[in-house]
Amino acid sequence: MMSIDGLGDLWDMLFGAQPDPPPLLVLITAAVALVVVATRLPWRIARNAITIAHEGGHALVALLTGRKLRGIRLHSDTSGLTLSAGRPTGPGMILTLLAGYIAPPLVGLAGAWLLGGNRITLLLWVAVALLLAMLIMIRNAFGVVSLLVTGALVLAVSWYATPQVQAAFAYTGVWFLLLGGVRPVVELQQLRARGRMPASDADQLAGLTPFPAFFWVTVFALVNLVALIAGALLLAGTILTDAGLTV
Repeated sequence: MMSIDGLGDLWDMLFGAQPDPPPLLVLITAAVALVVVATRLPWRIARNAITIAHEGGHALVALLTGRKLRGIRLHSDTSGLTLSAGRPTGPGMILTLLAGYIAPPLVGLAGAWLLGGNRITLLLWVAVALLLAMLIMIRNAFGVVSLLVTGALVLAVSWYATPQVQAAFAYTGVWFLLLGGVRPVVELQQLRARGRMPASDADQLAGLTPFPAFFWVTVFALVNLVALIAGALLLAGTILTDAGLTV
C-alpha cells in the first residue's frame, strides 16, 4: 500500500511543472515531426497515431451526443472504423462524423496547452489514460496491439526516461499531431477527386446537410490549420520568452 508521502510524491510528479525545455529542443522536435509527416515511409508508420486520434474523436463525440458506441477497429493500412448506434441523421450523427478529421490537431492543441505550462509528465499520463479508455472499445487484434504498444511506449517514457527525454518525446508527439492532422485532409480530397472515397466522412456529411462534401473538406482544413497555428504559438512560448517577447 502506498504511503501518504508516496502519494504526495506521485502527485508532485504528475501535476508539478517541469523546467522549461531549451529553445533548440522545441525547434528540433518540430523539424523531426515535419520530416516524419512529409516523408513517405516514416509517415506510413507514424500515421497510426493519427488514426488512433481520428477514431478516438469519432468515439468520444458519439458518446457525448448520446449515441451508443459499438466498437472501434484499427487496421494495418492505417485506416479505421468507429461504429455507433443511434439516429442516422441529426446533430449527433453530424458532430460524430465531423469529429474524426479535426480530432488529431485538436488533441495536439490540448497537448500544446499542457506543454505551455510545462506539465510534461501530466501530458504523458493523460495520453496513457486515454489510450487505455479507448482500448476497451477496440474490436480487432491489430487495434489492441497498436494501442498496447503505443500506451506501453508512452508509459515507459513517462516513468523511466529523464526529464530531457520526456520533453523531447512529448514535444515531438504534439508537433506530430498538429502537423500530421493536415496531411490526411489533403489526401482525402485527392482520393475524392479520383473517385476512390465515395463514402468518406465529408461525403456522409454532405448527405446529411445542405452543404457539399468539398465544403466539409474545407472545414476540416480550416480547423486543422487554426489548431496548428495556435498550437505552434503555445509551443514556441519558450523561444519567444527567451527573446524577450510574449505570445
